[in-house]
Amino acid sequence: MQDSNAFLQVSGLSKYYGSFAALKKIDLLVFKGELVCFLGPSGCGKTTLLRAIAGLEVQSEGKIIQAGVDVSHLPPAQRDFGIVFQSYALFPNLSIHDNIAYGLKSEGIRGSKATERVNELLELVELPDESNKYPQQLSGGQQQRIALARALAVSPGLLLLDEPLSALDAQVRTKLRAQIKKLQKQLGITTVMVTHDQEEALEMADRIVVLRDGEVEQIGTPLEIYNSPATEFVAGFIGEVNTLERDNKGGYRGIRPENIQINQKQPKNATVVSSKFFGSYYRVAATLDFIESTVEFNVASNEFDQDSLVDGKRISLKLPEENEIRVGAVADV
Repeated sequence: MQDSNAFLQVSGLSKYYGSFAALKKIDLLVFKGELVCFLGPSGCGKTTLLRAIAGLEVQSEGKIIQAGVDVSHLPPAQRDFGIVFQSYALFPNLSIHDNIAYGLKSEGIRGSKATERVNELLELVELPDESNKYPQQLSGGQQQRIALARALAVSPGLLLLDEPLSALDAQVRTKLRAQIKKLQKQLGITTVMVTHDQEEALEMADRIVVLRDGEVEQIGTPLEIYNSPATEFVAGFIGEVNTLERDNKGGYRGIRPENIQINQKQPKNATVVSSKFFGSYYRVAATLDFIESTVEFNVASNEFDQDSLVDGKRISLKLPEENEIRVGAVADV
């Protein structure tokens, strides 16, 4: 049944390649103005799902409804979306102006009106002086912003981003994350983004869809996914987690490294195994007396006493019960 509040609805979507099921009965709602990230390891089906929404892959089963219209079997040209690929896919023989204006021709927008729209988009992506250059004259981050401007040129109802930042270096990626998120909110455009980068999804998404082996593991806000993972796989895939114990039904207890505290006032209950320097913090591993486990936790560099956390040193750790992650009986990852 169609949900009238959803801008995009995917229902019972499956995709088979012979006997292999790349997607298995996916159900998903995306609401107007949301930025939803498809997140998961390689081969989980996230790009296949995005391509099915775009009509670049034909689903084996299921429906796709966009803005109240069943687009399940429409070709890409008849679907209302703009798309940005990992590889930018700019035309090397066309100027930046002509790259952005390319889609406007099909809308009958040419001449001064096209130039006005291109200039507006170049201002939007903060590259107002690059109109007459060619793609090879721009950096990777600049090319990606031009690809975004081209996708937005025809004012699509839906923006699809297929790992748009993964080919960029870390500093550029971090800057572009913030720019894309700001632009998406400014325009209010409904956006679906594929990524394998947990940090990227946590920073940018309104909601995250965690996929594994062609199935949805969990859908939720970044806080819900991080603090209340539905499965052990989600707990381990989003951020880092220390396993504390497992009951006889397979239930799971864990705690994030940032929630473990050094408690100098209590009796010593752990032994330092190792410490690694990461600039602003140290990652320390220690074995616990009260649980047969080794846990890792973070200590800020400016609070780190090298003598107190050397290998073999006895310390006292506190693992607040209220910060534990608890997951019901699940299969081993």
